[in-house]
Amino acid sequence: MATKQAKKPKTDKKDYHDIPGTTVFDHEQSRKGYGINMFCMSLMKDANRKAFKANEAAYLKQYKLTPEQTEVILKRDWNGMLAVGGNIYFTSKIGATDGLSFQQMAAKMTGSTQESYADMMLKGGRPVDGNRSKSEWKK
Repeated sequence: MATKQAKKPKTDKKDYHDIPGTTVFDHEQSRKGYGINMFCMSLMKDANRKAFKANEAAYLKQYKLTPEQTEVILKRDWNGMLAVGGNIYFTSKIGATDGLSFQQMAAKMTGSTQESYADMMLKGGRPVDGNRSKSEWKK
């Protein structure tokens, strides 16, 4: 008779959670952000974009969002949207609805101007040193 193996205790901490300035979109983030991502996908239709822009708070009530998700959307806290489960490719639809390019959104997320962000990317992006998972280097 096979013995049951003890289940590993579930932990929220993954090896990649310590990458500076990065929210990894994994299965847990996907589940957490289902409502916010479905809202973002609704913005693919012109009628929905118009309804959202006409009354953002009312429009968001159609979706199963946490109060924190609603708040970060209304404040356009781009990094906050990722932290509460938003996927960058979905949340970019909010930026597009606001008339922002992806580059403009990324600049806002890094706290820089569009010009300095573009310059950094043209020079190869942010440096590797100090921007990798700290736990990865411990192995």
